[in-house]
Amino acid sequence: MEKIKPAIKTYIESDKGKDILVIVIIILVGLGSFELGRLSKNTASELKIEYPSQEASVVGSVDQSSSNLPINSNILQKSEKLITGNFFASSRGTKYYSLSCSAGKTIKQENRIYFETSGEAEKAGYTLSSSCK
Repeated sequence: MEKIKPAIKTYIESDKGKDILVIVIIILVGLGSFELGRLSKNTASELKIEYPSQEASVVGSVDQSSSNLPINSNILQKSEKLITGNFFASSRGTKYYSLSCSAGKTIKQENRIYFETSGEAEKAGYTLSSSCK
C-alpha cells in the first residue's frame, strides 16, 4: 500500500489524472441524479382523469334480424351524452362486469359498452366475469 500511494498521488496531480477524475465525478453525479429521480417517482398513487362529456359506447336491446340498420362487426352506437347502465363490457372482449366490480376498472371509457340488465349483456354474447361473482 505504501508503494502504491506515491504513484496514485503523482498520477492524480498530473493533467491526465485530473481530467479522468473530473470525468468520473461527472458520471457519478449523473448516475446519482438519475437514481434520485427514480426513487422520487411514486408509482402507487396513479392519477386517472375521466371526463363525463366523453362519448360512450352504448348497446341497447337491438334485434339484429328485425333491424333495418346495416350490421357492423360490433353493434355500437356513439352517443353525445354519457349513458350508463348497471353493467358494462369491453367492445373488444367477451366478459361483462357490474358497475361495482373492480375487475373492469382498467377498460377505457371509449371501449365500454353499457347494459341495463345482465340479460341484455348475455343476449349480446357476453358472459359474466368470474371476478365479479
